[in-house]
Amino acid sequence: MSDSYVNLDGLIPREDFEAKPDQPSAANLPATQTITELETGKFFYSVLKKPDFQRETANWDPETVAELIRSFVNDDLVPAIILWRSPSNDVFVIDGSHRLSSLIAWVQDDYGDGDNSREFFEHSIPQAQLDAAEKTRKIINREVGSYSDLKFAISNPQKALKPEHIDRAKKLGSLAINVQWVNGDATKAEHSFFKINQQGTVIDPTELSMLKARMSPNALAARAIIRAGVGHKYWSKFSTETQAEIETEAKNVYDNLFRPQLQTPIKTTDIPIAGRAYSAQTLPLIFDLVNLANDTVVGRVTQEVPKDPDGSKTIAFLRKVRQVAYRISGTHPSSLGLHPVVYFYGASGRFQPTSFFGVVALVKRLDSTDSFAEFTRVRQHFENFLLEHKYLSNQITQKYGSGLKGYAKVVQLYELLLAHLQGGVIAKEQLEKAITTNQELSFLRFVPDYEDEATRKNFTTDIKSSTFLSEAVASLLHCKICGAYMHRNSITFDHIKDKKDGGAGDQSNAQIAHPYCNSTYKDLQVKIAGSGPPSLS
Repeated sequence: MSDSYVNLDGLIPREDFEAKPDQPSAANLPATQTITELETGKFFYSVLKKPDFQRETANWDPETVAELIRSFVNDDLVPAIILWRSPSNDVFVIDGSHRLSSLIAWVQDDYGDGDNSREFFEHSIPQAQLDAAEKTRKIINREVGSYSDLKFAISNPQKALKPEHIDRAKKLGSLAINVQWVNGDATKAEHSFFKINQQGTVIDPTELSMLKARMSPNALAARAIIRAGVGHKYWSKFSTETQAEIETEAKNVYDNLFRPQLQTPIKTTDIPIAGRAYSAQTLPLIFDLVNLANDTVVGRVTQEVPKDPDGSKTIAFLRKVRQVAYRISGTHPSSLGLHPVVYFYGASGRFQPTSFFGVVALVKRLDSTDSFAEFTRVRQHFENFLLEHKYLSNQITQKYGSGLKGYAKVVQLYELLLAHLQGGVIAKEQLEKAITTNQELSFLRFVPDYEDEATRKNFTTDIKSSTFLSEAVASLLHCKICGAYMHRNSITFDHIKDKKDGGAGDQSNAQIAHPYCNSTYKDLQVKIAGSGPPSLS
């Protein structure tokens, strides 16, 4: 199974359901549609829509898309598409969006990188999406043939690229897409959608709650962030000015979380703080981040948020996410510049949602207690311990679950470590004992987890990433003020002797530092007990 996903979300436009009493009957609607009706400009394709609450059509990998097209061309069983006709005679896809979009992609040669997709995403398409599209195209062209090649073969058999294209092209004339229709109004159609989509491939619980709360500010903010403010505008009912502000805030957050783009195996320490921007798990991750940043998570439960009538609440939600994101990374003066290798990725190079949310919660607590200076004073020791004990976050995830399920234990671990470090306890053995004797954390064991590689001949992606990271950690930059690790996204240049005190702008007076250390901590050091981090001796 591939780790890349084909984004077909731009092929069928989204639109609101229309709840009107004069709902047309589905009794006389066709039970099949020919493949040619999916060509651009054909009547059937022109009226196709997805409900505005439909999840992104981006959960299939290239092999799955190719298998669907191969099954259709070979006249194998392809489950029926379930549709609903609105009062305005638009045709909404209730079930089968991936199947139908895959066939459209083949017909229009648009696997997330064609004309419709580029227009939909405003020509802002991640490289991973382009790579997945090209991989899909190569598989299909090799194993089935492009739709245009088959059409050419039927009218020009003597010039067909492959003999089998002629047989496949002839077969297409008698093949059809099976269709079932939902009979009823918009409420019935929406109920059918959620009922059907909880069978078979079940919607992720986080995504399900997001779909049902689609006009709430937390859902709108997450939708905006996941595509950097482009794609379908779920916020299109708001004023032009509000839409523009939502898109700007969303892009700022997206860039902070997902730049530079993650490539695996990892061969650089310049990696994003939030993992892949392009995966089936990213939207639930962002939705949980929005809720955590806006205090709508109680324990492990996301609270219901009222709908946003004018977009102002969505903007407020986005601003809070931005504030937290800027605290974690970037060059804003408030940024701690936390290094992703230290905080957000395991020893194998895999992104760790549980640790990510633990850091978000920790940053919010430090903010509410005005404790950033105290954190910075011991930060170097804190990060060294985390790097040496990366397996602890894996143990928390294994026991309590990933993401919001286990993040509270990560916070407990971090706060325990910080409390001891700030109290002057810096020896590794003492810190380990403090953890094992803590009632809430006594399940943790100081034994690294090693995967058995004895029977494997080739290096896995994880092995390649972990090998690089284990070597690269030694060469990470350090902040010259607090001594902790620095990420390229958060480098600032500090005057060793301040300009106001006559410091020159030459290299001998320059040093690299975290934005927060440069803008704030440096001036606070003399006021803090201990004045700087505890001694490393």
